[in-house]
Amino acid sequence: MVKSFMVNFRLVSILPATALAIAMSAASVGAQNMYNPIQLPSNNEITDTLSERDIPTGQGGFARDYIVSLQPGDQVVIDLLSDSFDSIVTMIGPNGMTIAENDDGPDGTTNSLLFSRITEAGNYIVRVRAFGEGGIGEFNLKVTRLRPI
Repeated sequence: MVKSFMVNFRLVSILPATALAIAMSAASVGAQNMYNPIQLPSNNEITDTLSERDIPTGQGGFARDYIVSLQPGDQVVIDLLSDSFDSIVTMIGPNGMTIAENDDGPDGTTNSLLFSRITEAGNYIVRVRAFGEGGIGEFNLKVTRLRPI
């Protein structure tokens, strides 16, 4: 009887621990899938909407990330246009470091224009965000590879 009690006690002790381990594992997998940058279409241009469901910036605003594959020697122009918010575009390298950022382009508007020369092959993040708090709305993002003449 004591032996039977001990076997049942072990099962009762193991089952909650196993359930907890499975639940934590599932939560970990869910957390890993939360950040999913959007693949830019093959023409490297997209019209999209920045919303309150995007990545919180910690400054009261939101950001949306796009992924683009680049090669050493690529020279890129990133053009971000919006009539809805004051745009900021950021390029983040494969190592997670910010390579370049632009708030207002040279045309005197609040649109953003960024030039960059790529030195390392990999997947780069192009981050679209609004300057200040609460900027949301439609925008157009275009990444162009410049070619020598």
